Amino acid sequence: MGQAFSLPAPSALRSNAQRVLSTMRFLLWTAAILAALIALMALAGALLPRRHRATRRARFRASPDALYAVLAGPPDWRTGIKSFGVLPDRDGRKQWWEEDAHRQKIAYELVEASPPLRQVVRIADPNLPFGGVWTFEIAPVAAGGSDLRITEDGEIYNPIFRFMARFFFGYTATIEGFLRDLGTKFDQQVTIEP
Repeated sequence: MGQAFSLPAPSALRSNAQRVLSTMRFLLWTAAILAALIALMALAGALLPRRHRATRRARFRASPDALYAVLAGPPDWRTGIKSFGVLPDRDGRKQWWEEDAHRQKIAYELVEASPPLRQVVRIADPNLPFGGVWTFEIAPVAAGGSDLRITEDGEIYNPIFRFMARFFFGYTATIEGFLRDLGTKFDQQVTIEP
């Protein structure tokens, strides 16, 4: 014959039900806290200005011509760029795309080219949660070499991204990484200044 089937004791059923209920409460509280944190980040981000300006400067041993040539050339020296390509000109302006390590492609447009002293580049993709312009200003140094100042006039449309940029990443992180990569390209340590 078959085995006898017995029901668990009522106290065991209550104990299992209490464990399940405790786990569900914990998960609901965790979800509620996360939702509240995201809502607070969005609210704080909505109160921050959409536009920002950030600037940094570094000195290089390279001449203004050599520095400008690297800035105007392919970005294969930048650590965060995995691939890049040329796009058709728009309104007579040079365009290209760059793909980062996260596989995000961003289109850029050359707004102004004044070799070897100034270059202005704009993000040309209006569908991103951010946009803006980078101005590269190169000044020769009397002792030789060049100073490069990069100024970002940026906009962050998404309030959560705005919050993260302001309180976690900082507005200058990308500029500073760019300057460090450029120093590596020219085989030198750079001191980044405001």
